[in-house]
Amino acid sequence: MSLLPEDPKDRKYMMLGLRIVGDFGAIIAVPIIVFVLIGQWLEGKYGHAPWFTISAFLLAAFLSTKMIYKKAKLYGEEYKKLDEKK
Repeated sequence: MSLLPEDPKDRKYMMLGLRIVGDFGAIIAVPIIVFVLIGQWLEGKYGHAPWFTISAFLLAAFLSTKMIYKKAKLYGEEYKKLDEKK
Protein backbone atom coordinates (compact mmCIF):
# COMPACT_ATOMS: atom_id res chain seq x y z
CA MET A 1 0.00 0.00 0.00
CA SER A 2 1.58 3.25 -1.17
CA LEU A 3 1.18 6.60 0.55
CA LEU A 4 1.32 8.40 -2.79
CA PRO A 5 -1.56 8.20 -5.28
CA GLU A 6 -1.32 5.69 -8.11
CA ASP A 7 -2.29 8.22 -10.79
CA PRO A 8 0.89 9.97 -12.08
CA LYS A 9 -0.94 13.30 -12.36
CA ASP A 10 -2.11 13.15 -8.75
CA ARG A 11 1.37 12.09 -7.68
CA LYS A 12 2.85 15.22 -9.30
CA TYR A 13 0.36 17.43 -7.44
CA MET A 14 1.17 15.65 -4.17
CA MET A 15 4.93 16.04 -4.68
CA LEU A 16 4.53 19.72 -5.54
CA GLY A 17 2.52 20.24 -2.37
CA LEU A 18 5.14 18.49 -0.26
CA ARG A 19 7.90 20.60 -1.84
CA ILE A 20 5.94 23.77 -1.07
CA VAL A 21 5.40 22.79 2.56
CA GLY A 22 9.07 21.92 3.06
CA ASP A 23 10.34 24.97 1.25
CA PHE A 24 8.08 27.44 3.04
CA GLY A 25 8.81 25.83 6.40
CA ALA A 26 12.55 26.26 5.85
CA ILE A 27 12.11 29.81 4.52
CA ILE A 28 10.25 30.78 7.69
CA ALA A 29 12.21 28.85 10.32
CA VAL A 30 15.86 29.19 9.28
CA PRO A 31 16.11 33.00 9.01
CA ILE A 32 14.16 33.55 12.22
CA ILE A 33 16.30 31.12 14.21
CA VAL A 34 19.57 32.47 12.80
CA PHE A 35 18.67 36.15 13.19
CA VAL A 36 17.28 35.73 16.72
CA LEU A 37 20.44 33.89 17.78
CA ILE A 38 22.52 36.71 16.32
CA GLY A 39 20.32 39.24 18.14
CA GLN A 40 20.80 37.42 21.44
CA TRP A 41 24.55 37.25 20.87
CA LEU A 42 24.62 41.00 20.22
CA GLU A 43 22.63 41.60 23.40
CA GLY A 44 25.12 39.55 25.37
CA LYS A 45 27.97 41.55 23.89
CA TYR A 46 26.50 45.07 23.96
CA GLY A 47 23.47 44.91 26.27
CA HIS A 48 20.34 46.82 25.27
CA ALA A 49 18.07 43.80 25.82
CA PRO A 50 15.62 42.99 24.14
CA TRP A 51 16.10 45.43 21.26
CA PHE A 52 18.63 43.44 19.22
CA THR A 53 16.48 40.31 19.39
CA ILE A 54 13.30 42.17 18.48
CA SER A 55 15.03 43.95 15.60
CA ALA A 56 16.57 40.71 14.36
CA PHE A 57 13.18 38.96 14.50
CA LEU A 58 11.48 41.74 12.55
CA LEU A 59 14.23 41.73 9.93
CA ALA A 60 13.98 37.94 9.58
CA ALA A 61 10.19 38.13 9.29
CA PHE A 62 10.48 40.78 6.57
CA LEU A 63 13.05 38.76 4.62
CA SER A 64 10.99 35.57 4.98
CA THR A 65 7.93 37.40 3.68
CA LYS A 66 9.80 38.60 0.61
CA MET A 67 11.22 35.13 -0.08
CA ILE A 68 7.83 33.45 0.35
CA TYR A 69 6.23 35.93 -2.05
CA LYS A 70 8.83 35.18 -4.73
CA LYS A 71 8.60 31.41 -4.19
CA ALA A 72 4.78 31.52 -4.24
CA LYS A 73 4.88 33.16 -7.68
CA LEU A 74 7.24 30.46 -8.95
CA TYR A 75 5.15 27.66 -7.48
CA GLY A 76 2.02 29.24 -8.96
CA GLU A 77 3.58 29.12 -12.41
CA GLU A 78 4.66 25.52 -11.86
CA TYR A 79 1.13 24.60 -10.75
CA LYS A 80 -0.32 26.19 -13.88
CA LYS A 81 2.06 24.14 -16.02
CA LEU A 82 0.90 20.96 -14.28
CA ASP A 83 -2.70 22.02 -14.79
CA GLU A 84 -2.15 22.68 -18.53
CA LYS A 85 -0.80 19.17 -19.15
CA LYS A 86 -4.21 17.56 -18.53
